[in-house]
Amino acid sequence: MKSVHTSSLFAILAVLLFALSSTARADVVLGETINRGNASKVSNLLSPGNYLLVKRGMELNIVPTTKIEWPPPYKSATEKYSAQVKLGGDGRLLNYVAGLPFPLIDVNDPDVALKIMWNYSFRPLYSDDLDLRDPEIVSYAPRSAGAPLSSYTVAHMAFYNDVGRILVPPVPTDPDAAITGIRYRFGLFPFLEPSALRGYGMVRYDYSDPSVEDNIWVYVPTTRRVIRQSPKVLSDANGPLLGYQGGAVGGTSGGFGISGTAPYVNTIDPDSYFGFSGKILDFNYRFLGERTMLAVVNAKNSPERPCPFDGGKAVCAENWQLRHVYIIEATEKPGRDFSIPRRVFYIDSEGWFITASDQYDRGGNLWKTIATFNTYRNRPVPNARVAIYPYKRIFQLAMVDYDLQDGASSVMYTPGRHSPERECWYIDMGLVDKSFFTPLMLKNAGH
Repeated sequence: MKSVHTSSLFAILAVLLFALSSTARADVVLGETINRGNASKVSNLLSPGNYLLVKRGMELNIVPTTKIEWPPPYKSATEKYSAQVKLGGDGRLLNYVAGLPFPLIDVNDPDVALKIMWNYSFRPLYSDDLDLRDPEIVSYAPRSAGAPLSSYTVAHMAFYNDVGRILVPPVPTDPDAAITGIRYRFGLFPFLEPSALRGYGMVRYDYSDPSVEDNIWVYVPTTRRVIRQSPKVLSDANGPLLGYQGGAVGGTSGGFGISGTAPYVNTIDPDSYFGFSGKILDFNYRFLGERTMLAVVNAKNSPERPCPFDGGKAVCAENWQLRHVYIIEATEKPGRDFSIPRRVFYIDSEGWFITASDQYDRGGNLWKTIATFNTYRNRPVPNARVAIYPYKRIFQLAMVDYDLQDGASSVMYTPGRHSPERECWYIDMGLVDKSFFTPLMLKNAGH
């Protein structure tokens, strides 16, 4: 019976997408290119921040809508376990094992916003582990003419889930989770380029208990020390390069404020990786509605290409298609005091990934916008030899984080444009285990 319900859900979503998009199709035409000159056609099909990216030069190619299927093991886990999942009084997941927690979404449910966020958090991008190799982060100054202010290459951007495991033993839960309470482990290390940052990196532990703060360690090669950091730094718009601020950071809005003497900064905060990587229960959520909007789901370029019409600060021209998305507002809970207090997410209702995110400062002004560039196929690059999967899945090929107030921008390329590692995405292969995500490993890799 569960299998029938899940299959019916996909059919319902497809019909809903067609019905909701009938009006939107009158504004855009398949095969059309959207740019500065005709940007008004998509003013109601993009987030306010993403719309400004088009006004500033990003181009969109309009293509047909693609249907997304979940990886079969993930779909099977959803059918097996989702009926038992519920929310606790404090918002945490109860009885969750694996798969999508809440496959049947009722927009009239008073808890719909939080359920959508838990679905995003356990989305089918990966379930067990991820070793994303040699991502490249390129940052541009406000008045960039195409030459980046800085470029970083990192050996590993990796995750290990202690819960929700499906393929790689131990499944479905690492026994260590019952002892430590760790939900997942994340590592971004070591930095390979530039040479002045070689060895830099960070490790993060996220806990299932909402009252337990994340643990963060950073290795700074200039001091050869691993230092603990407050969870507040994870939403710092100065990015993960703690100890290398070097220039004008901050301002009336908490903005980026790049100066010519700030070579080690970028606009991407760690809580914005993949659109949002913050601790779910650090925020209150409000359901703002569901709409048909444009998003990149079947990108044609890998690696992605800098946009030539805005100084390289975005990615274009790419394939954009109409998608059914949920819109969720996230506001920090009292006492959290993050540098980004409010975010609005646009979440794809089939793939459960964030297509766009707008970020607001403490004055309520639109500050930054995120656009994600994804593709749906069985390999991250056409000529892959190892990272080939028996079914199609979503790969995020790039993420743009653009400061709309001062014009600075950072782009994370996955795979990196100049990296010899072309395949990049190694998902649920067991290539990283929990021993990789330790302060000692962070320090040894930095040396």
